[in-house]
Amino acid sequence: MFWLSHHHPDEYNRTYLLGGVRVCARCLGTYPVLVAVFLALFALRAPLTFDAEVPLGLMLVSPALIDWAVGRFRPAAGSNLLRSLTGVLLGAGLGRSLFIHVQRPLPTVLLAQSAWVTAVAVPVILATYRRPRPE
Repeated sequence: MFWLSHHHPDEYNRTYLLGGVRVCARCLGTYPVLVAVFLALFALRAPLTFDAEVPLGLMLVSPALIDWAVGRFRPAAGSNLLRSLTGVLLGAGLGRSLFIHVQRPLPTVLLAQSAWVTAVAVPVILATYRRPRPE
């Protein structure tokens, strides 16, 4: 059931146990909100652009990105409530980007989000890659 929990047993503190299944706390906030925002924007016939699109798009993904990065360096840091809340913001930001993307591929906001995530994630992954996993 990797798609529900992509965490190893030593990271189960980052999951909720729902019906005997481990579910990632951040993903539980992200994906339902992403789908809801995506569908709501279509239902509301939302505009495809507005002045603060890129700054808002970056602000919505940043809390999850920062929390994830802190968690890579300090695995015991944070809480599932915080992960879920940052996931909600992430889902809202990605839902908006996806809404635009399916109508106008590769919008500036999506490219900016991708660049921001890459700029943070690559150095963090490289810095923490060789750390031994707890047994």
